[in-house]
Amino acid sequence: MFQFFVDADRIGKDTISIIGEDVNHIKNVLRMKPGTQVRISNMEDKDYICELLELKDDEVIAKIVDVDEEGTELPSKVYLFQGLPKADKMETVIQKNVELGVYSIVPVSMKRCVVKLDAKKAKSKKERWQKIAESAAKQSKRMIIPTVDEVKTLKEAVEFAKTLDVILLPYENASGMGKTKEIIGHIKPGQSVGIFIGPEGGFEDEEVSFLENAGAQVISLGKRILRTETAGMALMAVLMYSLEN
Repeated sequence: MFQFFVDADRIGKDTISIIGEDVNHIKNVLRMKPGTQVRISNMEDKDYICELLELKDDEVIAKIVDVDEEGTELPSKVYLFQGLPKADKMETVIQKNVELGVYSIVPVSMKRCVVKLDAKKAKSKKERWQKIAESAAKQSKRMIIPTVDEVKTLKEAVEFAKTLDVILLPYENASGMGKTKEIIGHIKPGQSVGIFIGPEGGFEDEEVSFLENAGAQVISLGKRILRTETAGMALMAVLMYSLEN
């Protein structure tokens, strides 16, 4: 069953109106017909099981059949602060972490980042990254579309992270899984969590110290060295297992 997102003001008592790019996708790409069942989210707290009624040129009308208020979101908002990787790895990071339940992704420019984006390129990248997040949210039946933020400096990212309840810093030089299990085990549903992942070259020592001074807890992800695009996914999977009922 395909998933779509609408603003709350498009939801009536018995029907929902879909407008924008999804109209063309429903009619001409998916070639749906009246009677097809779909899921529609209000991007907050409800999913609606619907049946398509009318397919107009610029609007699709769907009848509400059932309402799912249990949802598919993690009980905690998890923010991924991802050091900018090379090539198309950021697209993989966004897609897979959205599937795993991340709330927001913040690209971060760090000292060992090879990629340097000017304002024009950053704007273009952000638009593409947000579309990838939306596509992944639809595929994984998310109730929200996670946001991909503007590229931030490490200092800017840390200032934002200080507002969160928990900051995790997976670091290759951290030793032992006991401490990691203890820290993750103490995270409660409802607490906001920030994850900092370094770029391909890892963190500079002073960046690690800066993050620790801001309250980040250094943890290990095991004895193996993970790629930058894998590390965030690994920790998201652990948090999903730990937090979900």
